[in-house]
Amino acid sequence: MDGSGNTTLFPLCRTKTLHLVRHAHGVHQLEVEDRDALKSVELFDAQLSPQGWQQVDNLNKHINESGLAKKVELVIVSPLLRTMQTAVGAFGDAGDCADGTDVTPLIVANAVNSNHSAISRLNTPPFLAVELCREKLGVYHCNRRRATSEYRTIFPAVDFSMAKNEEDILWKADVREADESLAIRGMQFIECTREELEQLLIGHFSSISSTQHPRSNYAFIQHIPSCISEEDNAALTSTSRVHLRTQLLYSNG
Repeated sequence: MDGSGNTTLFPLCRTKTLHLVRHAHGVHQLEVEDRDALKSVELFDAQLSPQGWQQVDNLNKHINESGLAKKVELVIVSPLLRTMQTAVGAFGDAGDCADGTDVTPLIVANAVNSNHSAISRLNTPPFLAVELCREKLGVYHCNRRRATSEYRTIFPAVDFSMAKNEEDILWKADVREADESLAIRGMQFIECTREELEQLLIGHFSSISSTQHPRSNYAFIQHIPSCISEEDNAALTSTSRVHLRTQLLYSNG
C-alpha cells in the first residue's frame, strides 16, 4: 500500500486505537543532569516523585472527564515501579479503596513508602505487565526491575503472567542494550499485542521510537505514528505508512 497522506483503506471498525502514555515524573529524573548518577544502586527501580503522583492524579481526572475511561479495554504496562504506579493511578478508580471492601486493589497503600493510598480496581480494565516494552536495558539501576513476586504484593490486581522470569535476567550491570536489540524487542512487542481491540501502553517511548538502527527501525515505525516529542513525531510520521490509529496522552497535567 502506498500509504501517502493520512488516509487508509481500513474502516474504523477494523482498526484499533493505541494510546501511548509516558510514565509520570520519577525520583531518578531529579538526577537527569548527571547521567552517571543514574548508575547509583540507590535509584534501583525508581518510583514516582510527589510531582509524578500529582501528574497521575491530573491524568486520571482527564481520562475520566473525557470519557476515555469507558472505552479502554486493556492496559499494557512495563513492569517497572514508576510505570505501574502511573498505570494504576491514571486508569484505576479515582476513589480510594474503602475499608472492608472485598476487592483486590490495583496497588496497596503506602507501597514502597510512597505515602499514597491504595487504588481500587472497581470499574477498571485489566492490567497486563509485558516485559517487552521495558525501557532500554542495562547499566542504569533505575531501569532494573524487582522480582515479580515482590511486584505481586505491591500490585495485587496486575497480571504478571507475561513476565516469565522471577528475577530481572534482561538487565546487565555492565552492558547497555544495543539499538538493534531494542528495535527487535519493540517489534516483538507490537506483534504480541496486535490482536487486542484497543490497547493502552504505559511506558517508555525509547522502547518504541528512539532507536536509530536503519534496518530494524523502518519496519517498526510503520506501526507507531506518535512518540514523545514534536520533533520525533514529525520524523516518524514523515516516513511511516500507518494503519494504526494512535493518540498520545501526556501525564504532565
